Amino acid sequence: MALRFEILGRFNRARAAQLTLPHFVCQTPLFMPVGTQGTIKGLATNQLEEIGCQIILGNTYHLALRPTSELIDELGGLHQFMNWPRALLTDSGGFQMVSLLHLADITEKGVTFQSPVDGKPMLLTPEESIQIQNRIGADIIMALDDVVKTTITGPRIEEAMYHTLRWIDRCIAAHERPHEQNLFGIVQGGLDPVLRDICVRGLVDRNLPGYAIGGLAGGESKDSFWRVVAQCTAALPEDKPRYVMGVGYPLDIVVCSALGADMYDCVYPTRTARFGTALVPEGVLKLKHNAMADDTRPIDPTCACMVCRTYSRAYIHCLVTKDAMGSQLLSYHNLYYMMKLSRDLHTSIIEGRFPEFVCNFLRIMFPKGDVPEWVCNAMEVAGIDISSCCSPFSSSQD
Repeated sequence: MALRFEILGRFNRARAAQLTLPHFVCQTPLFMPVGTQGTIKGLATNQLEEIGCQIILGNTYHLALRPTSELIDELGGLHQFMNWPRALLTDSGGFQMVSLLHLADITEKGVTFQSPVDGKPMLLTPEESIQIQNRIGADIIMALDDVVKTTITGPRIEEAMYHTLRWIDRCIAAHERPHEQNLFGIVQGGLDPVLRDICVRGLVDRNLPGYAIGGLAGGESKDSFWRVVAQCTAALPEDKPRYVMGVGYPLDIVVCSALGADMYDCVYPTRTARFGTALVPEGVLKLKHNAMADDTRPIDPTCACMVCRTYSRAYIHCLVTKDAMGSQLLSYHNLYYMMKLSRDLHTSIIEGRFPEFVCNFLRIMFPKGDVPEWVCNAMEVAGIDISSCCSPFSSSQD
């Protein structure tokens, strides 16, 4: 095991911890930006350090295609290749296969897919996924799992969960660098509490360095989403990091942290920036709107980032449709916002004022008190009283 996870503070189920990885000492809860090809679109690695980014996520599938894991290995690993001194996490490649490629076929052996290069059938096995990730050299590597959309029901969900459990043993056996890289298992089982429970227990028996909750953020209702997170966090070990995959909406991160999750990743903050949208405490600000054309205020007057200190909404509005600089500035701001949210969660838990932080967050986002019902239900389970920022009977469904 190449990590240390030390809980520094708690509030009911929420925890603030120090996660020591081979390349960096991280503070949780934390958000990981997604750098598909070993880069966060539009930002340099020194800018990511400047805004407090702790771990970057790399996509194994994209890196294996180009520049190839062999070349990355030859050039000293991904840290050296992209000149990133802090921590890295790579996914297994399975999700991309299923979501990006036609005719991906999943069997006991692994995932068969058409090569995007020459159209020939190729097979990604658990063993090969781990070998590729061993060459890339990230601090945290993910087991190959059988990914199924949560909106699917029936025997396929059960089959995928059992594949995931059987494949974890093949991943463990293939992992050649356990003292330098941490292999996380992924809890699957769709929206079925019985299958989720079987998967959690199976993975916990393998005593892995950390655990991810997979198969969410794929179109299920928010009510189903938070209940799966609550069930899994309650059953996973206290002394290991818990990572909810694919979650990047600030509200979701606050709720999942209250329920005891530690790590998150998503393309949302940078993707939404490329569409001209900024994350602000009130929710979002659409810089393409004509109302922004003569607005001299910063994106967020309460934000201390370089973009908010330097540029007006009017300037960014002018850039956003015409110039790559617009999406770069918004990406910078949005990731700064996510890093600050992570720090604020961490600090408020340690300082014993987490409920106040949550209430303040909700009050700004829902000034009319119309906090969604799923958030109210989740907070009740998390043991956080948010009655002061909810107007009675006015909660909306989503």
